[in-house]
Amino acid sequence: MSETPKTPVAILLSGRGSNATALIEACKQPDFPARICLVLSNKPDAPGLDMARAAGLETVAIDHRLYKKDRDAHERAVDTALRDAGAEVVCLAGYMRLLTPFLTTQWAGKMLNIHPSLLPVFPGLHTHERALDAGVRIHGCTVHLVTEGMDEGPILGQAAVPVLPDDTADALAARVLRQEHQLYPDVLRRYLTKSQAPISADAALLVA
Repeated sequence: MSETPKTPVAILLSGRGSNATALIEACKQPDFPARICLVLSNKPDAPGLDMARAAGLETVAIDHRLYKKDRDAHERAVDTALRDAGAEVVCLAGYMRLLTPFLTTQWAGKMLNIHPSLLPVFPGLHTHERALDAGVRIHGCTVHLVTEGMDEGPILGQAAVPVLPDDTADALAARVLRQEHQLYPDVLRRYLTKSQAPISADAALLVA
């Protein structure tokens, strides 16, 4: 019996790529419905590129600084690289660039992002500090489709953790990150298979 073809997925990152690592490891499973066709970064020295190369994956760096303020030209280069690699889905994993309507339109419904808060609360940066300052009892992470508005796309899945009385931003971030590594591959699997099965019960999960 022939194996079911795996969907080619590209990962975009800017840093160490811990969520990228989680996705790469998931794709090694024979029954996982995706394969990583490209890992792309806007920073040539991103540690995540080294990690991807060590895993034997195709990588490319498209340094945004070389494009000065021409964001459109940079994103067209990114789009070309994604299409040349045969990507059908794109996963943002710590890609620290605000996308323009060009790229979000080109990949509408096919680009996922993971964000370290329970959206719609705390979009943007410094989410853990803001959660502590706000005194919330529950915090977490969200996987959503990317749209033109920052962190505003349809929610595909969320994982929640309690905020402890003695939490620091670093401690809270570490617990949320562990859930990110579980959530992102599980949501990608569901997204690709159109599955309605529950996400892994290893965490307290809120599924859209």
